[in-house]
Amino acid sequence: MIDKGKISALQLGMLMYLMIGATSTLIVPAITAKQAERDMWLSPILGSISGFIVVIIMWALHKKFPGQSIMQFGELLLGRFLGKCANSLVLFFLLHGVGLILREYGEFVVSAFLSRTPMVTITMSLIVVCAFAVRSGIEVLARCTQLFLPFIGLVFVCIFAMLIPDMDPRKMLPMLEKGILPALQGSIVPHTWFLEFFLITFLFPFVHDLSKGLKAGMFSVLFMMLIMVATNFASLFVFGNLTGHISFPVYYAASYISFINFIEHLDAIVMVTWILGGFVQIALWYYSLVIGTAQWLGLSHYRFLVFPMGLLCGMTSIWVTPSLQDLIHFFATTAPFYSFTILFLYPLILLAISWVRKTKNSSL
Repeated sequence: MIDKGKISALQLGMLMYLMIGATSTLIVPAITAKQAERDMWLSPILGSISGFIVVIIMWALHKKFPGQSIMQFGELLLGRFLGKCANSLVLFFLLHGVGLILREYGEFVVSAFLSRTPMVTITMSLIVVCAFAVRSGIEVLARCTQLFLPFIGLVFVCIFAMLIPDMDPRKMLPMLEKGILPALQGSIVPHTWFLEFFLITFLFPFVHDLSKGLKAGMFSVLFMMLIMVATNFASLFVFGNLTGHISFPVYYAASYISFINFIEHLDAIVMVTWILGGFVQIALWYYSLVIGTAQWLGLSHYRFLVFPMGLLCGMTSIWVTPSLQDLIHFFATTAPFYSFTILFLYPLILLAISWVRKTKNSSL
């Protein structure tokens, strides 16, 4: 195995939550609100269906090919040439994904706090820190997650609690005024985020109590869905129909908190929590990219790839999109179909092939 580290099922669930959830509270509410409007709270519930299905697919494949990721059993099922070609698309998706996430955090920090700082300084600083974590292995990433997640959760619970005086539940009425269609349209973007549970394929081989792996993945999807619903509720109750016109609704809601005229301007604390979550998220995507590349190349070690791949990720974040608005437009239009092909259709095809081969072998 390329990385000798081991993690528990609990750590797996926590890793998967931050791998996907860190950006879901940052930008998804605004995109969802443009389609679903008052019914935006329903969209993550519908979107979570894809997350549950993807976890089940990846678990079924891992049971058939224990100790292997999709980069390895993809070649076994498709053959060496087709498998290499298909897996190269997965690697491109991972590289592009790291670039998008880096750019998203760079845009957030520049627009909200460091307006005079070159974005390349922010993104490259973050990728360097992530590179050292990735080089240290999966156990270090898991321990960082265990350290950060309770703090992040506590901060968001406190923020939501202090927003209660500014919330107006009547802003969600009338529910389903235009039927279920707007909520379904709004669920397309959450579907994209939930499809990213595909990346669990790179973590299953490192879980020592693997019998609990499926349960950990399913609970991670469930908690991700609940957090997205809570975030959408908070954004809707505070901003109403204006949510779709605000790039980072939860951040701006936190910046207006004034609790008993003493606790105010919590936007800096929000930034700290998102940077911590972003560090784990980027590091895990980065780790999946490096591990996948090493497996694609048939290498026995991955660490010497970390810094060259980090430089490539940093460069990708610069050219991946010209502006924040173009990034949001990409997430709302192209990303759902792009992600569906790589993260859902490809593993589903592999699972179908494995079933066909098993049926043929049993008939013989």
